[in-house]
Amino acid sequence: MPSMKVIGAGMYIPDRVVTNDDLSKIMDTNDEWIEQRTGIKERHYIPEGMTGTDMAEKAALAALAQAKIDKKEIEAVIAATLSPDHTFPGMAPLIQDKLGLNGCAIVDIRNQCTGFLYSMAIADAWIKTGLYKTILITGTEIHSTALDFSTRGRDVTVIFGDGAGVFIVQATEEEGKGILATDLHGDGKYFKALWVEAEGSVFHPRLTHKMLDERRIYPQMKGQLVFSHAIRRLPESIKACCDKAGVAVADVDFWVFHQANLRINEFACQALNIPPEKTLHNIQKFGNTTAATLPTVVTEALEKGLIKPGMLVGFSAFGAGFTWGTILMRW
Repeated sequence: MPSMKVIGAGMYIPDRVVTNDDLSKIMDTNDEWIEQRTGIKERHYIPEGMTGTDMAEKAALAALAQAKIDKKEIEAVIAATLSPDHTFPGMAPLIQDKLGLNGCAIVDIRNQCTGFLYSMAIADAWIKTGLYKTILITGTEIHSTALDFSTRGRDVTVIFGDGAGVFIVQATEEEGKGILATDLHGDGKYFKALWVEAEGSVFHPRLTHKMLDERRIYPQMKGQLVFSHAIRRLPESIKACCDKAGVAVADVDFWVFHQANLRINEFACQALNIPPEKTLHNIQKFGNTTAATLPTVVTEALEKGLIKPGMLVGFSAFGAGFTWGTILMRW
């Protein structure tokens, strides 16, 4: 049975840097408070006029260059995002058209911080069934235009940044290569722990001046609840995925964690005795780019020579919903 391997990775982060000190000028916060709780020093925001589709295109072109394939070989586009350019249609049609891939299969995945992880699992399932051989997976997010920059919104606003990442994945028949095990979970009773209440079809009309005045259009988070679940669920899922693959956590050569909060990742690594040299974090300079975090970490890890052919690589993420999971792959 074929499995999914990554043949190209690319990323795009906009040039505009917003530091913790910059945010402290417009809300009641400071560099020490933010870094102590999240590990974040700065994040990047898009310039006026740039879209999520634009960022995805730039990341895709970089991934295609690394993959060394003709883009005509791509049979499907999977787009993970919580911040589409428009309410509908989703991002996949726009990205497909931008890249000139018209005619191939397209689908959006709306799974917030685990969106890219779930997209990888879906791509692997398509490949294993023989439906497609070459797939483009993109995670692209613009948070900066939808954040509350008052002191009321500081707990959430300081976390997020803009960016995009792409994998080009392909079927492999090599024994023991590609995705070896997948572990995915969710618990919808906590959907209000990290959410945007409005606008939504539950309201009639979907958006009102009252909602705007009450700032219900901005992300809201119960930080301690999210943190406590993340530090429990990540280690559980990692152990379960390793068990499915028949390997020990210590056998994994490199771990790619979703970049939601550096302290969450540090806790998970400590709980599982994962040494620092087996991970790479970029949340310090990019913030949480949601669906773009996994591919951006991989792109940088490849550039630094931290991920090499034959290595056992783990991916793990936790996010709104709640959703969480882990994937193990032989690179």
